[in-house]
Amino acid sequence: MRLEDIIRDCGAVEVKGSLGLDITKVCDDSREVKEGSLFVAVKGHGTDGHAYIGKAIEAGATAIVYEEDCQPERSEGSDVTFVKVASSRHALAIIAANFYDNPSRKLSLVGITGTNGKTTTVTLLYNLFMAQGYNCGLLSTIANYVGTRRFETANTTADPIIINSLMDEMVQAGCEYCFMEVSSIGVEQERVSGLDFKVGIFSNLTHDHLDYHGTFAEYLRCKKLFFDNLGPKATAVINIDDKHGEVMVQNTKAKVTTFSCKSIADHTCKVLEESFEGMLLKIDGREAWTKLVGRHNASNILAIYSAAMALGADPEETLVAISKLEPAPGRLEVIRGPKDISVVIDYAHTPDALDNVLKTLREIDKGKELVCLFGCGGDRDRTKRPEMAKVAEEYSDRIIVTSDNSRTEKTEDIIDEIKSGFSPKGLAISISIADRKEAIRAAIMTASPGATVLLAGKGHETYQIIGTQKRHFDEREIVSEVFKLMETIEK
Repeated sequence: MRLEDIIRDCGAVEVKGSLGLDITKVCDDSREVKEGSLFVAVKGHGTDGHAYIGKAIEAGATAIVYEEDCQPERSEGSDVTFVKVASSRHALAIIAANFYDNPSRKLSLVGITGTNGKTTTVTLLYNLFMAQGYNCGLLSTIANYVGTRRFETANTTADPIIINSLMDEMVQAGCEYCFMEVSSIGVEQERVSGLDFKVGIFSNLTHDHLDYHGTFAEYLRCKKLFFDNLGPKATAVINIDDKHGEVMVQNTKAKVTTFSCKSIADHTCKVLEESFEGMLLKIDGREAWTKLVGRHNASNILAIYSAAMALGADPEETLVAISKLEPAPGRLEVIRGPKDISVVIDYAHTPDALDNVLKTLREIDKGKELVCLFGCGGDRDRTKRPEMAKVAEEYSDRIIVTSDNSRTEKTEDIIDEIKSGFSPKGLAISISIADRKEAIRAAIMTASPGATVLLAGKGHETYQIIGTQKRHFDEREIVSEVFKLMETIEK
């Protein structure tokens, strides 16, 4: 593709060299540069791509995009074209979209943002539309899909090059819809700039990612920016049970549709019955069954239904399809074992998510022992650690504080910060076991008959990051081992 077409609308303020170059690849990592590449120098939080312009040219880059406050050297007689832009992050997103011929415009693109529920909602939307015969794409925390082909994922919201390349594959594969998680960091870093969203969903906003954003106000601003940038042909589907819902759409150009499990809205839901097997819901006056558990999942189901309505789906057919959907992996995933013990694996890693899960388990298994095992990630928001302890203390009969992904922090230091949130009551019902595998074993082996044991924080993850090492760690395997041991002991 010609350079002139690739840099269209990217915010170029100056061009030195030819715009007629044929570009074969776009990249922001100098190690991926090949002959004929366009290299976009992006200022990152850890490294600055401008320091690698020379290496990119040596590797064969024929065009360089850089920010206007940098002055890269350009040798006399060089055939490399330099494009100065106001923001290389913004330029990268637009350039990536142009290079792949703006695939988001050829799909019905649905994005969801919020603190909790993003993965559940996009995964279920993907499964819902696939089950109804549509070919779809999925971009999520768990995995990316082009139709039924799975691709591993590194971030909740990938970089613009990966996003557009995957969407291009979706278009080539005949996909009609793409369902995508949109993180606040992804919005702030302009990873979703240049994408044409048909529907934007807001789930909720609670305490998270303050290690990156610094303040809750900045976190909110980045979430809101997603809706500020929606076009007039898009629909914003907003949860007004969250007090920040109406704030999200104050400046949006999109049509606004509201949903609520508590008050009057465009789409409403009421929980009629609930158990570990699922819930009976009344959605817009129609009864529907779901295999998902928990009142927070009633809100997620309503978000799915509301988004489907915004996309023109039939209400009755949608509710029938919803009743057949399986929960997303690692979201209130129940494993039953000896002594009628139920182990629940959930990704809850924020105070609000933990509150939702524990409240659900307490409501379902009234009077039975509830054991909560959790930790907090290292090198992440430290302010939520004592808050997690307060939530666990409110609902649990026993608590085991352990490791999560400690990364480069000492697990013991993280545990100490968590425990600072306990009252004397919390300290009395809690113990600390740094080794998560040993902690899981202890939680299950000491649980009373009929108890519920919550393993919070890891969810779908099948690894644990300690130091800089990523080790295999699948909680389902560990639970299975413990249950087999208990059955052997019983015999």
